[in-house]
Amino acid sequence: NYKPSDVVKLRGSIRIEYSIAKLASHKLWNLLNTEPYIATFGALTGSQAVEMAKAGLKAIYVSGWQVAADNNLSNQTYPDLSLYPSNSVPNLVKRLNNALLRADQISWSEGKRDIDYLLPIVADAEAGFGGPIHAFELTKALIEAGAAGVHFEDQLAAEKKCGHLGGKVLIPISAFIRVLNAARLASDVLGVPTILIARTDALNAKYLSNDVDETDNQFLTGKRTSEGYYEIRGGIEY
Repeated sequence: NYKPSDVVKLRGSIRIEYSIAKLASHKLWNLLNTEPYIATFGALTGSQAVEMAKAGLKAIYVSGWQVAADNNLSNQTYPDLSLYPSNSVPNLVKRLNNALLRADQISWSEGKRDIDYLLPIVADAEAGFGGPIHAFELTKALIEAGAAGVHFEDQLAAEKKCGHLGGKVLIPISAFIRVLNAARLASDVLGVPTILIARTDALNAKYLSNDVDETDNQFLTGKRTSEGYYEIRGGIEY
């Protein structure tokens, strides 16, 4: 947890305005409160983002799976295991926003107002690429790139796996709350009402990194793995 005074201390003496992220966050919040759902596609290029705006979509998604497979700063084709550099998603968000801004500028110069190109972008922050401090820095980078929303998952970052794969290791609830608090602190420091989305892989997860949180104890089976992880009973059946 943190206090308002902590936010002020971390801001420094110069207040920087993150206009794109702030505008987009307000747009996304309004959509979430007025629409039954928001249909999106994952964009890998600026041109795709512009075409999505032209097609009438109201938001854009940046998928960690897509970034791993086809648009990361290692220039590699990776499986969805968080192997790519952590600034790859912020880099793509910036690229998409630059393309949308250019399309908006062209439309504005031609006197056209029929398409809203400045769509809010929801970005995949994976499991945060580490602990709370890493989530803090990643959230800052995503806001600086213009992201409207960011989602984190409760997997152990060092063992992160695609949601469709087995053998996932979760972190304790209290540890995940620290990650989310760090992300919220970042948004408060930058003065942007970023939409934070917490998602869980508990449905198909089999292991917990440790048993420090009493809230998790009801799901423990009493068994351990050779790596020291705790076996859990997860899913809606339990």
